[in-house]
Amino acid sequence: MDIESVKIIGMALVVGIGVSAPALGIGRIASSALEAIGRNPDASGKIQGSMIIGIAFTEALAIFALVVGFIIKFA
Repeated sequence: MDIESVKIIGMALVVGIGVSAPALGIGRIASSALEAIGRNPDASGKIQGSMIIGIAFTEALAIFALVVGFIIKFA
């Protein structure tokens, strides 16, 4: 195996794992928020705002994984 093959495999692993974990986290955040809104519909505004902030932070982790994958590929 040459160095380019190793870089491609490394990028695939980093991006695959680094994007799948935040995807599971976003699903869990949304599930918990919907459950909380179902229990207390009057608090839906506060819950929805917190949910969006949590999703944004979790999505940032996926973007970091993508950037690290590109660094591995092109460095």
